[in-house]
Parts: sequence; structure tokens; C-alpha cells
Amino acid sequence: MRHAAPALAAYTAVRALGLLVFTVWAHRDRRGVRHLLMESWDCDWYLKIAQNGYAHELGTRIDGNNLAFFPLYPLLVRAGDALAPWLPRGAAGLSVSVAASLLAAWGIFAVGDRLYGRRAGVVLAVLWGSLPVALVQWMGYTESLFTALCAWSLYAVLSGRWLWAGSLAALAGLTRPTGVAVAAAVSLTALLTLRRPRPRPSPARPLLGALIAPLGWLSYVGWVGLRLGRWDGYFAVQKLWRNEWDGGVGTLRRMRDLFVTERPALFMAMVTVVLLGAVVLFVLSAGDRQPLPLLVFSGLLLVIVLGSSGVYFPRARFLLPGFPLLLPVAVALARARTHVLVTLLTAAALMSAVFGGHMLLGWHGPP
Repeated sequence: MRHAAPALAAYTAVRALGLLVFTVWAHRDRRGVRHLLMESWDCDWYLKIAQNGYAHELGTRIDGNNLAFFPLYPLLVRAGDALAPWLPRGAAGLSVSVAASLLAAWGIFAVGDRLYGRRAGVVLAVLWGSLPVALVQWMGYTESLFTALCAWSLYAVLSGRWLWAGSLAALAGLTRPTGVAVAAAVSLTALLTLRRPRPRPSPARPLLGALIAPLGWLSYVGWVGLRLGRWDGYFAVQKLWRNEWDGGVGTLRRMRDLFVTERPALFMAMVTVVLLGAVVLFVLSAGDRQPLPLLVFSGLLLVIVLGSSGVYFPRARFLLPGFPLLLPVAVALARARTHVLVTLLTAAALMSAVFGGHMLLGWHGPP
């Protein structure tokens, strides 16, 4: 904790700045801060799952089946509500997200510190908190919890703690559908360690970690199938949400429409910049020969997000857990002089704060 203190302090300062800008902006527009952060859009879906549970039937309503949302976060919200029933609606969910964001920043720092040193780790955590859509890290959304589980799972892989890696990956698989990416990273890396020339570790722990990692994702997908009475139940639910994997055809078509036949709003333009930037950063990460688990995780996350035919605008948020993509930038900035580094990170934090306010108040739609 003491070693990570600069990263946690800097991350908290960046997100506090974003929250301050958003609060001032919301009051000026006479919008409810508490409602937007705790009860709006996906927040409301999770709160209703925590209160009433999941649907029993598939139905035919578009964007209306709550089985699309994975269970770990609403379970934590339900536990928080039971422990503190006097709190306002959504407060437990926001508390989980804020606490998880600090754990995520710590895990992100730990990965950067292990690979490139303490300064790079601090910069990496600050960059993650300064992303354009980073305001959702302090909302009743799952991104902070998911990122925390992924970051510490990947750190456990890098440090050879296979049972921790597999267990945290399994929990990530109970949090978001993209948990399959971290599960694959853990399982593949664990199995490849068994092919190392002697001396090599005992195969028991890597094998067990490899087997545990996908259990969370498989358990929920299997449970939805049993609940709906069909083996493809979860994928049928996703189809109702118009979310199918098409290899990126829908994403490319939407990008073309935005910049050829339409005048994109600022938010949509930023989403496109983030998606294209993520691809460039993955190429740089591969060129830097990042450790295999980080590349597998980032690569699969990109394939899932960019290859989906689902709604376009939340994809920048879906990529928030892909913190290894920021490593090339973090390493480059860590080599800069202190005054240059501070100036650039301050500018990034200010831009994130302004864009976060626009995302929730100027865009007038879900992030």
C-alpha cells in the first residue's frame, strides 16, 4: 500500500477533479447528480436485478431482458443494501464502484511497476483515470469492479500465483461478458508454462488455475441456458439486445456512416477516436513485446468489442478495462522530465473531466 500510495493519490485526485467538474456542470443545468451517478441507465438495470432478481423467460422485447447483465455486481449491491438499508437507492452500488476503482488503480500500478518500474506504474494508473469516459469509474457501473479483477488476475499471472489468477479471472467472468478475455489469458499462459524446459514449476497449480479461470463465465452462461430451457439461452438474450459478433463489419459500417453520410456528435467522434487509437496502441504493445497474458487479454477484448454488431456508442466504455493498451504511452511519459510529465498528465485529467461532463450532460444519452 505504501509503495502504491503515489499512484492511488494521483488517481484519486484525477477522478475527484472529474467529479467536481461534473457536479458544477450538473448543478448549472439543474440535473440531479445523485440520480445520474447512481440510478441512470445501466445503473438502474443493476439495481432492479439486485432488488427483484432475473427474468424467467426470454420474451421478445428488444433491449428488455435483464439476463444480459452478469451477476457479481448486483449481488454485491444487494449485499450492500442489506448491510446498510438506510442508504439511498444506488448508494451501495456507487460505493462498490468507487472502492473497486481504487483497487483497480492499485492493480494497474502493480502491473506497470512490475514490468517497467514505479514511475511507469504511477503514470499508467493516472492515464487509466484520465481516459475520456473515465467518469463511469465512479458510477454505478461494472467497469471498475471488472478492471480491478482483471488487473489483479493479470498481476497474479505475471508473478506466478496461479490459483489467485484463476480465481480472480473466474470472478471477472461473473462480472462482464468480456471476462472470457482474461480467462483465456490466464488459461493459455498457465498451459504454456508447462512446456518450459526444466526446471519448471509443478504442473498442479498452473493446471488448476487454467481450469478455474473460465468457470465464472461458463457458469453464468450455462445457468442462463438452464433458466431459459435452451442451450443458447444467453446468446438468444444478446440477440434481443441486437448484439452479435459479425467480425467487425457493423463497426466499420458505422464508422463509415458517421464520417461520410453524417455529421457525428462530439461524443460519437470521440468514441471512434478511442476505438481507432486502441487498435494503434495494441500494435505498439505487440511491437514492445508485452508479456503474453497482457497481449492476449487486450487482443481478445478488442476482438470482442470491435467485432460486435451491437450498439456503437458504449464501446469506448467497454474498452476501459484494457489498461495494458496504455503501457506504451505510460512508458514513454515516464521517461520524460518531471515538469513535462506533470503538464501532460494535468492536461489529460482536465480533458477527461470536461469530456466526462459532456458525456452525461451534453450527450443526453447513456455513456
